[in-house]
Amino acid sequence: MELEGYPYVWLIVTFIVVFFLVRMSVGIWASRKVADAADYIVAGRRLPIYMVGASVMATWFAAETLLGASSSGYQYGFQGVIFDPFGAAACLFLSGFFFTRLMRRARYLTIVDFFERRYGSGMTVLASIAQLMTYFVWTGAQLVAAGTIVNALFPSVPVEVGMVLVAIWVTGYTMLGGMLADTLLDFIQMFFTAGGVTLIFVFVLNAVGGWQGLTSIPSTLYNPRPFTLLPDMAGEAGYLGHFGASGWMYWAAAWLAIGLGSVPTQDLFQRSMSARNESTAVWGTYLAGVLYLFFGIMSPLVGIMMFQLNPGLENPDSVLVVAALQYVPPVLTAIFMAALASALMSTSDSSLLAGASVVTQNLFPLFGKKLDAVSEVKWTRIMVFINGLIGVVIAITASVIYELGVVAWTLLLVGLFVPFAFGMYWKKANQWGAAAAFVGGFASWAVLTWVAYHIGLGGESTAMVCSGGDLSRLSDPAIGMDCAFWDAVYIASFPAFFFSIVAMVVVSLLTQKQDVPRPITDIDGNLLDTNPFHYLGLTPLKDALRKLRPEEYDD
Repeated sequence: MELEGYPYVWLIVTFIVVFFLVRMSVGIWASRKVADAADYIVAGRRLPIYMVGASVMATWFAAETLLGASSSGYQYGFQGVIFDPFGAAACLFLSGFFFTRLMRRARYLTIVDFFERRYGSGMTVLASIAQLMTYFVWTGAQLVAAGTIVNALFPSVPVEVGMVLVAIWVTGYTMLGGMLADTLLDFIQMFFTAGGVTLIFVFVLNAVGGWQGLTSIPSTLYNPRPFTLLPDMAGEAGYLGHFGASGWMYWAAAWLAIGLGSVPTQDLFQRSMSARNESTAVWGTYLAGVLYLFFGIMSPLVGIMMFQLNPGLENPDSVLVVAALQYVPPVLTAIFMAALASALMSTSDSSLLAGASVVTQNLFPLFGKKLDAVSEVKWTRIMVFINGLIGVVIAITASVIYELGVVAWTLLLVGLFVPFAFGMYWKKANQWGAAAAFVGGFASWAVLTWVAYHIGLGGESTAMVCSGGDLSRLSDPAIGMDCAFWDAVYIASFPAFFFSIVAMVVVSLLTQKQDVPRPITDIDGNLLDTNPFHYLGLTPLKDALRKLRPEEYDD
């Protein structure tokens, strides 16, 4: 991302500073509204549909959607962005239809509350570990992108220093305001981010010759069919360079990584559980899915068009910024860059709060640390700080944006989605089966990643593909890590996911007498409706739109 020599850097910096100050001001204001954990973690469960939809969309409209997806679009077309935005949008619709209604009805504060009440203390620990691992990595991905922006604006400031500076600021206002601050800022930021990427899309579309010019683009850097979502197994591209069974597994994993892996996540359901009723939670998630797909697809389209306009771009990761600098007026470019920085902060603050909530609401009580209302808020704020610190360490250690973002959700795909989905819809699911699915999914993923890297899963090994058949090239860190390792991680996640399903079913059936399945209960321990069809997101839209009376809020 090169801004050196751009005459309006001062304007970009001005807008970014304004955005930063607004975020801190909102954090200070929101801190005065926090009385207990429900206020801090789920905003008192009073958010209307437009706030839920905007907050979910803004939280997910993150670094890899904007910077990573445009870069992948430049190189691979739509094939390269199945993970995000296509898989991510699918996740929102699936979550709204199958899972959101029950989570809101149970009035949980965290996603781990479900595992605790459905399975017991063992899965509480495992689910908490999975959530924390995911959000540490996810926060790291956002901080890498933030540090890259700081370095682009101020070349004398190293990327690592930029990461630390942004982490301090984001951690500060998140510690103050919690979910209320997050949702208010998400709502504001959504307009700037979505508007900014729309403006870039319109200006670049005009430069490429309008819709006719866009649809007639013959190829991208590595893909002769830029607008197809299907693998090109009969041609020269395959799926991201992989052919045969491994290519198909990679393609399926691209849909599953975020499409299912992001379902059992704290930041998604934290916003759904902040909704004022079940219908609002469901329809707010649908609204987020529509918004995300509509605006998210613009980023890879900009990448595809930029390959047509500038096929020799040295660093594809900067393609969206280059498009703004070359084709968008300075004031609008400055607003977009500020909104981009704001988007990174929006996702970071959600990630920090999600991980902190799991620790204080699930792990502390499990290990005998009982907290009153004031102490809950205090310790959640402390954990926000600790999560920010760990996120910085990960960001500095593994400074890749898109890969970190996707692998964060792959962690949950192979370990947590199966216990979550089966626990909600299969009465025979028990804790031993859930633990087997969790451990088996992770263990098989690790083993199969090694196999995919060194031997191959239904095709050439990822080391052979990424080195072009010359394994000596893997001594180059950029090739060894950025290609072969990440490809192996994703390809291996597909069979590992099915291994998790088999372990869940087999172990649950074999241990029904030793470990009697628990029914689903709400936050107070009351039994919930046993008819799984009543969990589906088929609620009337009018219930989501009407204004509730004070006595209807279920605090």
